[in-house]
Amino acid sequence: MGFREFTTVGGLMSYGTSLSNAYHQAGVNAARILKGEKPADLPVMQPTKFELVINLKTVRALGFTMPAGVLAIADEVIE
Repeated sequence: MGFREFTTVGGLMSYGTSLSNAYHQAGVNAARILKGEKPADLPVMQPTKFELVINLKTVRALGFTMPAGVLAIADEVIE
């Protein structure tokens, strides 16, 4: 999955950017435009933080085993 929200509702695992951070940045840019800045003058933003989220309930339901090393580097493990 590309977003953690899919993993929290039953997906196996996800690695991607945070949607909440992207929505926050969109709000910041909208505020800057409403204050008079030109959209063309706003910088192009790229994500800098990526999250690895694993859903252990789904891992067990599929009969998989997740290596301990992968669980150790995960940003979040959903029980």
